[in-house]
Amino acid sequence: MVGRGYTVFDTAIGRCGIIWSSTGVVAVQLPEAREIDTRRRIFQAHPEAREQQPLPNTELAIEGIVSLLQGNDPDFSDVSLDAGGVPGFNRRVYEYTCTIPRGETRTYHEIAKALGASGAAHSVAQAIAKNPYMLIVPCHRVLEAGNYTGRISPYGGMISKRRLLSLEGAHPVASKTLFEVLLPVAPPRPSG
Repeated sequence: MVGRGYTVFDTAIGRCGIIWSSTGVVAVQLPEAREIDTRRRIFQAHPEAREQQPLPNTELAIEGIVSLLQGNDPDFSDVSLDAGGVPGFNRRVYEYTCTIPRGETRTYHEIAKALGASGAAHSVAQAIAKNPYMLIVPCHRVLEAGNYTGRISPYGGMISKRRLLSLEGAHPVASKTLFEVLLPVAPPRPSG
């Protein structure tokens, strides 16, 4: 095998991509509107990767991703990830995120607190936004305070956290609109 490999494969939500090394999965790319855009995004992030037959570890990851996107609850615990270049704090966030049960969510603050870094909610949010292991590390289960479905990582393609969570039976609140951010709703005034 030459350096990193990648392949594009069919799922219930479109053609996903996966990039790997001899160590493990490097990244998962969810579908863009067109397959050519998915391939372009893979090439931009991993220009050294060459399209080839997946390794057994990658096949295991692909099977799990396909299953998850069909609404099942696959076990990714045997899938090796290539964490070279991933900062230690981000690894801790990803390890914790993998413990969140299907259909449940946690907030950035809850994860920071669980990691013993209660003031690090912003750092958790940044780690989640940089998650290269889409679906294998279920960052879609991590939401803003108030269970708002914010932006998914750059590998998220056209798929929203909300759609991924609905596949798992969770029902988070829609993203805040700009209007709600700029003009928060005032509490009702007492009558009388």
